[in-house]
Amino acid sequence: MPGGEPTSPGTQVSEESVSGGSDKLTSQGSDELVVNVYGHTGEPETGFDPILGWGCGHVNFEPLIQSTLFKSADDGGMINDLATNYSVSPDGKVWTVNIRSDARFTDGEKLTAEDVAFTFNTAIGSNSELDMSNLEKATAINDTAVKFELKEPQSSFIWKLRYVGIVPEHAYEKETYGSNPIGSGPYKLVQWDRSQQAIFELNEDYYGEKPYFKKITMLFLDKDTAFAAAKSGEVDIAEIEISHANQTIDGYNLVALPAARALGISFPMQNDTGEESLTGDPIGNNVTADIAIRKALNIGIDRKALVEGVISGKGDVEYTGVDQRDYGNPKARINDSNLEEARKMLENAGWKDTDGDGIREKDGTKAEFKLYYSSDDQTRQALSVAVSEQAKKLGINIDLAGASWDEIYANQYNSAVLYAYSNIDTFTLYLQYHSKEADDTYRNPGLYSNPVVDGYLDAALRSEDQNEATKYWQLAAYDGNAGYGPAGDAPWLWLVTTDYLYMVDETLDIGTPQKNAGSDILGNIYEWKRVDAASSNSE
Repeated sequence: MPGGEPTSPGTQVSEESVSGGSDKLTSQGSDELVVNVYGHTGEPETGFDPILGWGCGHVNFEPLIQSTLFKSADDGGMINDLATNYSVSPDGKVWTVNIRSDARFTDGEKLTAEDVAFTFNTAIGSNSELDMSNLEKATAINDTAVKFELKEPQSSFIWKLRYVGIVPEHAYEKETYGSNPIGSGPYKLVQWDRSQQAIFELNEDYYGEKPYFKKITMLFLDKDTAFAAAKSGEVDIAEIEISHANQTIDGYNLVALPAARALGISFPMQNDTGEESLTGDPIGNNVTADIAIRKALNIGIDRKALVEGVISGKGDVEYTGVDQRDYGNPKARINDSNLEEARKMLENAGWKDTDGDGIREKDGTKAEFKLYYSSDDQTRQALSVAVSEQAKKLGINIDLAGASWDEIYANQYNSAVLYAYSNIDTFTLYLQYHSKEADDTYRNPGLYSNPVVDGYLDAALRSEDQNEATKYWQLAAYDGNAGYGPAGDAPWLWLVTTDYLYMVDETLDIGTPQKNAGSDILGNIYEWKRVDAASSNSE
């Protein structure tokens, strides 16, 4: 049974095999797949339950077991899954979605609008990372139509409809569903060996295009172990660390998939007045609160050097955090790597090195601040070191602090922090830049506040038309005068976007991965197939 002791050997990785000392443990068929896609899932602590975060929440990905109302096209746009069409009321508060009538759960029961409404209503109080706080209720109008009533207009609600898998009302128990999920997606879970693997088999009654692969074994290995597993031929596909980007494995192609996963540095926007958060954490930094410091760093930092030197060219430069998204605004970006202009900006703002120690000062305050990064992340550490070295050329000293997330969160309001954001759901953009109080969450850690930007973000969220919403998202970044981008208030120093890297068996054809969805590599599993090594495409 899933979640219990193994009922069959499955595919497991031994210490001998990952060190290259044994042959492949199992001999799967050509239509069987062994994957380790750490960024896609990791192992779900609460099981394969969408209401508790499987497929949605902090990280969004194809849930495999459950159907969703919509799914992503190769170009990054939305296409129907269970949904056949949808409409939004003029006030933006009521979304009506019509669904197909031929979907069934793997226990044979028909999927109806009642199941959709049940899923979303149950998610409202799930206390998971799935934020349904703006949903008042969902109601089945009939078997094939469901109505969603929102408390406030929310154009980004489309992303909730995209990633939340539908569960059966008749067979859902919070305590047990995650270990024994019933869904209507392309696969069904047949075995879950905790801390080791999960095995999925093809749902022969799936209403949509059936994948080529009839069995998927998903391993739960860290990236370094996964790389070793690929070296010994244990897996068909393995997500790897950037530190392995320049290594090769016989019989595998290195595939780099853009994911628009932006890494950048948040700046405390307020001066230090002795204020503290509700939990007693200090607020404010007299250096980063000066816009000249923030803009000079944005203009002076050489992002291309970071891409080549830190992430081995496996990514791109980043200026706004959403450069790669359709709602990004090119006008919000700046020209960087201009040390002369950055130094002049600092001089004009009164930041001068009067004592010759290489660090500028202004009114007795040194141009220096602390930058926190996760001590468990080699890429963030390397980026932090590289930025601090470049900042010295501007006369700005950055003290580095590798720390746990608890320590980072306790200092995010008074120190700079190197964060990573994917911003797939536009609502995260709202949370990241809309004014807020010090609530000790990682959204808007610099406590950025601009009423003009708030107005654009509010307008984007209220828009019933996605194209209109995109216009306001872009204006929030920069309208020619104000904005959260570096051409505006520069509350962040965005640096790079990193690709997700995979070692892929040369006999695999993974089709056309979805645009900027590298972390969701299984999102187009319907296109995957096994081919002759000689005809496979390498990257």
